[in-house]
Amino acid sequence: MQTPIQIDSRFPQMGTTIFTVMSRMAAECGAVNLSQGFPDFQAEPVLFDAVHRHMRTGRNQYPPMAGVPELRQAIVDKVAALYGAHFDAESEVTVTAGATQAIFTAIAAFVRPGDEVIVFEPVYDSYVPAIETVGGTAVFAQLKFPDYAPDWVQVARLVTPKTRMIIINSPHNPTGSLLTAVDLEKLAELVRGTNIVVLSDEVYEHIVFDGERHASVCGHAELAERSIVVSSFGKTYHITGWKIGYVVGPAALMAEFRKVHQFNVFTVHTPSQLALAEYMQDATRHLGLAAFYEEKRDFFRKLMVETPFELLPCRGTYFQLASYRVISDLPDRVFAEWMTREVGVAVIPVSVFYADGRDDRVVRFCFAKKEETLIAAAARLRKAFVKPS
Repeated sequence: MQTPIQIDSRFPQMGTTIFTVMSRMAAECGAVNLSQGFPDFQAEPVLFDAVHRHMRTGRNQYPPMAGVPELRQAIVDKVAALYGAHFDAESEVTVTAGATQAIFTAIAAFVRPGDEVIVFEPVYDSYVPAIETVGGTAVFAQLKFPDYAPDWVQVARLVTPKTRMIIINSPHNPTGSLLTAVDLEKLAELVRGTNIVVLSDEVYEHIVFDGERHASVCGHAELAERSIVVSSFGKTYHITGWKIGYVVGPAALMAEFRKVHQFNVFTVHTPSQLALAEYMQDATRHLGLAAFYEEKRDFFRKLMVETPFELLPCRGTYFQLASYRVISDLPDRVFAEWMTREVGVAVIPVSVFYADGRDDRVVRFCFAKKEETLIAAAARLRKAFVKPS
């Protein structure tokens, strides 16, 4: 018998993403899955019909590496209408295989071994592994609990000659907090006169509540000159499984991004791109998204009133953070697993978004679900935590 191959793991401490872990556990336990961030409802049939039509008419071969011209132009038009920024469809837009690929590709394009990248904790779980994969070092700034606002004085102290990139995320996953125009101005002051690249994860750009407007880096002329901005059709049109997103940025940065992109995924599914280009022509489909999800947020928060969870502010995204301090002293990961197995509702423990495992006893619920799904989850929570009167 041959000796098994010995693998010296490059990332011995890196496990499976918490989203996979909790969704698998939810399926095994028959729990209502409010953990992983995906809708349990369909997009409009017209979008599927458009994909099928383009397949049937023969649009099934490789598209241009940067994306079909029709979709890139639709993206340019949308960004201009929303933020007043005018990107060139040929040289400043690239369609990607989802936002995670876009983020990884941007990091790989600009971060070299020994470079430092500032990220904000709690930090979405794909950023740090991508940084470490290319030999960079993540440097952690803190979003202040419980409102999760950045401390720009702290961020300024973290900037060194090794700082190559700052990654921002607004609306923010997992907290639902927002960066403001004032925040963007402070960031601009901080990076002025440096070679720091800004990577702005704006996949929830259309899901902003209570009359607030999304402060996009695209709309800040100074920052836009040094930024790669990421968005997601999956989040916007309820098609997370399609894994299609895009980036916009100045031509010099985009040229570097595409050097990696072409050998990373090369390009993205042709008929889906063409269908999305058509679907985007009706702007109400993204302009109405905030009201659509605000109604779901309010519906879920109302259902949760009878439970002992303390709901934190949710200004954007389709996630609701909740403190369980009055319920249990368990660490949040243990509590989340117990919730899944014993209560039948799967959530995400927020400590996994901290490098040191900081535990404020907060979990994340996803409310991008049908009303009946949210009602079923709330019924299980009331049964577990509310004593009969």
